[in-house]
Amino acid sequence: MNDIEWGLLFDPQLAIDSLPYVLGGIGYTLLISIVSMAIGLVLGFFLSLARTAPYRLLEWPARLYISFMRGVPILVILFLLYFALPVIGIQFTAVQAALIGFSINSAAYIAEVFRSSLASVDKGQWESSRALGLTYWQSMRRIILPQSVRIAIPPLSNVYLDLIKASSLAAMITVPEVFQKARIVGAREYDLLTLLILVALIYWAICSIMTVLQNYLEKRFEGYL
Repeated sequence: MNDIEWGLLFDPQLAIDSLPYVLGGIGYTLLISIVSMAIGLVLGFFLSLARTAPYRLLEWPARLYISFMRGVPILVILFLLYFALPVIGIQFTAVQAALIGFSINSAAYIAEVFRSSLASVDKGQWESSRALGLTYWQSMRRIILPQSVRIAIPPLSNVYLDLIKASSLAAMITVPEVFQKARIVGAREYDLLTLLILVALIYWAICSIMTVLQNYLEKRFEGYL
């Protein structure tokens, strides 16, 4: 243990000096994660409705989409969007490819979260809403969704935390987010280990803040259960 050169493991001065530059990429990290989650929520909601629809014309395409997106690595999707599509004349910027890729991928996981949370609401709630003369969408908006959202918050938070961390893969298609900037400094200073530890701490801090928000939302929606 005494022979370990701790300075080779982590250089505090390099971390401090590099922090402003590395944090310069946090805007892209948050942009990709927030926008992709927002789009994924919308797509996932309608996918969950199609997935549970009594019509095979809606159910099976939704099943196939969810199965494909959950079974293919997100990195492959990013490479297809950024490197492969230009071959057939479809070209996106790195940021556009990242936003599209993470959105359509996260939608599949969110759809399953919505499906399970909607199914967990007692069927008597639907029957009661119909007895009150509410339409399907009125029942969904006023009765079913408020109850299912509380149930869905913890798994949706996990999806978002995974999305924040997975956004680092956007560095593979040249998006200048936190991980990409850390790689640049690490290569320049010949000390990648210090920068990797710094990035780990940055992502941990972001996810910790999101966890606080999750706890607030859970308490906010407790009254619906």
